Amino acid sequence: MRRRRIATALICAVLGVAVLGGAAYATGIPPFARQTVSAASNAAAPDATPTPGRPTARASAVPSTTAPTSGATATPPAAADPRATPAPTTVRPTPRATARPKPAALMSLDDRGGDVRELEARLAQLGLVSTRWIDNYFGTATRTAVRSFQVKRDLPALGYVDAATWRAVRAQTRTPTRAELYPPKPTPQPNRASALDPRCTTGRAICVDKSTRTLRWVVDGQVRLTMDARFGCQSSATREGAFTLRAKVRNGYSNFYDTRMPFAMFFSGHQAVHYSDDFAARGYAGCSHGCVNIRNWNALEQLFGEARVGDKVIVYWS
Repeated sequence: MRRRRIATALICAVLGVAVLGGAAYATGIPPFARQTVSAASNAAAPDATPTPGRPTARASAVPSTTAPTSGATATPPAAADPRATPAPTTVRPTPRATARPKPAALMSLDDRGGDVRELEARLAQLGLVSTRWIDNYFGTATRTAVRSFQVKRDLPALGYVDAATWRAVRAQTRTPTRAELYPPKPTPQPNRASALDPRCTTGRAICVDKSTRTLRWVVDGQVRLTMDARFGCQSSATREGAFTLRAKVRNGYSNFYDTRMPFAMFFSGHQAVHYSDDFAARGYAGCSHGCVNIRNWNALEQLFGEARVGDKVIVYWS
């Protein structure tokens, strides 16, 4: 009897729950939803409020900006501060190319020694310097030959010998013999009559013969004046070749060497034919800085009066 009562009560309970669930479903509310709604559901937008007789849309996943009426408090997102300072941009400096240091010199201007003599002998083998400059001294003629070698071999035109240049010279030449290291020198013979250079036999020409150490003024093959001449030192040799008289300065003066240069006749850069007080006083005991020194004042004054700008100047060895 007792079991029947319990079974009847359970059946009634089940029927009651079913009735209540049907009524709730008819109004759009899941069973027992009013008791289990969460704080997040309470914060839903007003337009999500269920309307009787209609199924209610589920809460949107997008958070609402409306302040919740109950439950947990939602924190609105922070607005961007217009005064905020932008992060600094790091600008890397462009690297600059640094100049390479010049290589160390093994032999350079004014050096002396056996290595210089060997260098000059090897350059003479290549036809870059005359054998008369094989003299154990690195002068301007040797410097010119070294620079010419460097240019032809695509080396830096330093004008002095570095390790790379010395290796290249040795690789392209043979070991000099004693005869090549000590060749015979041309012997100057002052005032010796010699044949004129063919370039002096026509027109108007100042002919400078280094072999006889003389200067001759020649017009149409006829020698009008002859005078003693002195030339540049080994470190500043008088240039050889065919030149043109570029300028005449009667009372010339060298500020660099602090000396006067009367009757200066320029033919190659700063090199000129001019009167020399030192040549007149010391003779061939000295030398010039590249100019052709004359010690006969009267003869040079006559030449200065007759020579014209544009006349030939020939400097040679006979």
